[in-house]
Amino acid sequence: MRVFRLSKREYADALNGKGAAKSNNRWNSKGVEMVYTAQSRALAMAAVGVHLSWAALPRNYVMVEIEIPTGLNIEEVNMFELQGGWNGFPYVKRTQTAGNNFIDSGSACVLKVPSAVVNGDISSLTSGCFRVFWFRCEFYFAAIF
Repeated sequence: MRVFRLSKREYADALNGKGAAKSNNRWNSKGVEMVYTAQSRALAMAAVGVHLSWAALPRNYVMVEIEIPTGLNIEEVNMFELQGGWNGFPYVKRTQTAGNNFIDSGSACVLKVPSAVVNGDISSLTSGCFRVFWFRCEFYFAAIF
């Protein structure tokens, strides 16, 4: 499974979840390490674009393509089971709880979730087992933005 992430160059291959753990986010609470990725380059750009002005996007951003090995346990959140307002801001506790529970359970390495930015697209979250499988992933660094 190929996923994408727009990242500052100096953190592009870290993929340790520490950035997400610095604050409350849609799918994790502050202190919970989780790596957010997207199903396409466009979604990765859109996800960053809602937080930063494209004019203010630092020049040191790179698009990272990651090939996640087959055979990993993958769970999925069904968008139709989410209650209204799940994709609003401020972030709702129930999506954070779902993400935190995914991390705490350790039952899968990847959790596919609906994108809050692009209706119908999928984001993939990775759990603590990324420490085990990232060394098997292939990384491709695209153009600097």
